[in-house]
Amino acid sequence: MVQAQPRTGPTITWKPLPDDFQLPDDPVENIQQPPLAAALTDALGAAQRIRPEMLIGSNFGLVVRMNGEIVVKAPDWFYVPRVNPYPPELVRRSYTPHLEGDPVAVVMEFLSAADNGELSIRTTQPYGKLYIYEQILQIPTYVIYDPAVAKLEVRCLEAGHYVSQLPNAQGHFWIPSLNLFLGIWPGERLAQTLNWLRWWDADGNLLLWSSEQADMERQRAETERQRADRLDALLRAQGIDPDQP
Repeated sequence: MVQAQPRTGPTITWKPLPDDFQLPDDPVENIQQPPLAAALTDALGAAQRIRPEMLIGSNFGLVVRMNGEIVVKAPDWFYVPRVNPYPPELVRRSYTPHLEGDPVAVVMEFLSAADNGELSIRTTQPYGKLYIYEQILQIPTYVIYDPAVAKLEVRCLEAGHYVSQLPNAQGHFWIPSLNLFLGIWPGERLAQTLNWLRWWDADGNLLLWSSEQADMERQRAETERQRADRLDALLRAQGIDPDQP
């Protein structure tokens, strides 16, 4: 068990989740949340930026004990730089920061029509997400995104409190722990048109999804085939059989 005491407030402990603890099984708040989260992770994987020691998840329980009470928050997307090895025969049910690895570095919440406490500082049950992320888990970067109106907000922890960040000239926000920019990209992925969240590297290059990389590879192969066909036709027009050694 790891124990920590904030400057003021409850006693915080980092203990394993009991095997018989029933994690919340709430449905996602809108149909856009799963594809938004999947697209973020897909681009990192396609760019070979995901390493075995990382933990990236969606709607997955982050666990802390406050005055002995188990509190679980399940962000729509999160990133942990390094976690302790987990037995391959077991399925990770949740993540307890400090006990099982690094603190969580980034959390994201995708807004829906319902108020689910994304900006709440409520310090009693049900605890506000902003309160838990800022004061208890002390997560360095908190992203809030409303896909319905394409509004993106990024808050970074400074002196124990979240401070809203400003985007660059392209409207992208720097995410320090990932060394990437995050921004909005309207378009289509897997036959679904959305205001997607996407990554850009420090030089402003868009990280492609795996489907986009596959499309580019098909285009390169088709271009090469057409080039070979033109050369073949040119040689035959000159009376040369390209199939002859």
